[in-house]
Amino acid sequence: MDIPQHPLIATADPALLDDLVRLAAAAATEVTIASDPEQALRAWGRSPLVVVGRDLERTLRSANPPPHPRVAVVARAGTPPPRADGVRPGRNETSSAYLLPRDEAALVDLFASLSEHPPAPFVSVVGGRGGAGASLLAVALSLAGDRAGRATALLDADPLGCGPDIYLGCDHTAVDPRTGWDDLLRQRGRMPWRTLREGLPKVGRVDVLTWARGGGTDQGRPLPVGAVRSVLASARRGAELVVADLPRSFDPATTALLNHSDLVLVVVPADVYSVVSAARMTPRIEQEADRVRVVVRGARGGLSTEVVAKSLGLELGADLPSEPGLSRTLRVGDVPARNPRTPLARYSDRVVGALVGARRTR
Repeated sequence: MDIPQHPLIATADPALLDDLVRLAAAAATEVTIASDPEQALRAWGRSPLVVVGRDLERTLRSANPPPHPRVAVVARAGTPPPRADGVRPGRNETSSAYLLPRDEAALVDLFASLSEHPPAPFVSVVGGRGGAGASLLAVALSLAGDRAGRATALLDADPLGCGPDIYLGCDHTAVDPRTGWDDLLRQRGRMPWRTLREGLPKVGRVDVLTWARGGGTDQGRPLPVGAVRSVLASARRGAELVVADLPRSFDPATTALLNHSDLVLVVVPADVYSVVSAARMTPRIEQEADRVRVVVRGARGGLSTEVVAKSLGLELGADLPSEPGLSRTLRVGDVPARNPRTPLARYSDRVVGALVGARRTR
């Protein structure tokens, strides 16, 4: 009886092996490692994916391995580039060439494609103006994921925000070590979500990736796009729902998050100043994301929900009435949207239910 095999990594280059193992871990994928051609050939036919280092490419090609439907040849920057025709693929298939670190995200996707489970649904939230309530909605969506029994990753991508962990009441004390963006930006390679989440602030099933308090050296700067892509790939493989609180900017990292979002919610208070501010950014958001909805807060009088949505040219996601108790909740330090009967919580439950349901039917 043949035992199902893991993807095969064939390389004798320690640095390249370290990179590939980290990328596989980011995709939550176990691998088989072969450091010489003989080991590689023994596992070749039973591996669903073969990843060959540039250092063993010529030797394996000379050994004439059997055709394989999924072969990737990988090199690190500064070494001879990989050849896509280096080893024989199967009929009607071609092998692919990758160069690190440039193609790290593509290799994570390649490893992750072997998983039986699709990536977790991913929703992003951005304010049409500063103080619109985007972080509150991101928190509410995360709590809806918790109520739905979903392991949820809440990514605080706004380096100048107060942090959703504050709203959730899970900010850490000085004696409670944690992992956050500040730690990740100093690390080399990728980290699987199941490892990363062990050091994060959390409430129930919600793990929050945010910033350290106290003014770290990276605080206030846009996130590096490579780090964001790595974390997002890990979170979508290791969690069951991913929510991102985005800054009002279009730096490369924010653009990458918009590009990968299943849904982007733009939060706009129903007043002229907010609509004018939001109108400056919504065309660009629509360019970067496939599905964008406006969430209107506090519509009343002449500036109706329909007027706001039409002015922005966006489909309406929700008309959220003013919640008199929300300000009081925030003032006393309670967690907003924890009560499932509030309008914000009810809308968040509908959004999460629709995203999870759509993912199940794929």
